[in-house]
Amino acid sequence: MTSLDELAGTARGGTLYGIGVGPGDVRYLTLRAAGLVRAVDVVAFFAKRGHPGNARRIVAPLLKGGQEEARLEYPVTDEIPAEHPDYQQKIAGFYRESAARLAALLRAGKSVGLLAEGDPFFYGSFMHMWRRLAVDFAVEVVPGVTGMSGCWTRAKLPMTWGDDTLAVLPGTLAEERLVERLRSTDAAVIMKVGKNLAKVRRAVEQAGLLSRAVYVERGTMQEERILPLVECGEAKGAYFAMVLIPGEGRRL
Repeated sequence: MTSLDELAGTARGGTLYGIGVGPGDVRYLTLRAAGLVRAVDVVAFFAKRGHPGNARRIVAPLLKGGQEEARLEYPVTDEIPAEHPDYQQKIAGFYRESAARLAALLRAGKSVGLLAEGDPFFYGSFMHMWRRLAVDFAVEVVPGVTGMSGCWTRAKLPMTWGDDTLAVLPGTLAEERLVERLRSTDAAVIMKVGKNLAKVRRAVEQAGLLSRAVYVERGTMQEERILPLVECGEAKGAYFAMVLIPGEGRRL
């Protein structure tokens, strides 16, 4: 019988692996991702100050012990708006320092697996490392199940029918822009809800879509919560939350 490690392949020294770990349930990792988590010399992950790191938590059952870990701790997350100059300065410096730290490991000949929630190339911090390191080092990106895919599956929401168009919108957009985008699409996923929940709900209602909207919090995780947006009375959503609006196109 072929083992998981044989199916996943090996990890090469001096290579950075962007490992998509999916939306929250470890069982949603690909074979390649799961094998690499166990095979790399260094498991690197981003984390909020004072928290263990969600990507690290997801893969915990796969870690074999004895591997080196590189915790990359954000200096700031959602405490101040992303457009604020202080936020941009701190995060830019953090990404530079993190890239330098990973580069030192790669130059030492180690294989580094940088965990990425969902998919590495979809609203992920991994992209900032890829942009800085891909010129000088070998990089392999392992795709993962996106958070939105995990959420609409758990909510039992077929999202697009026939010729439906799908818009993926960040909840950080201005309210009027959200309304405009929602009115011009058939189906929508609104991410980065968090502190923007009240604004997002107002925009969805103004676009005439409140009856179809579903709020999903920590989809596929143990603390999962799914309910119609109209019943969601909180002023602030969870960090890992999104709003789903399914399309109503051609159904045969």
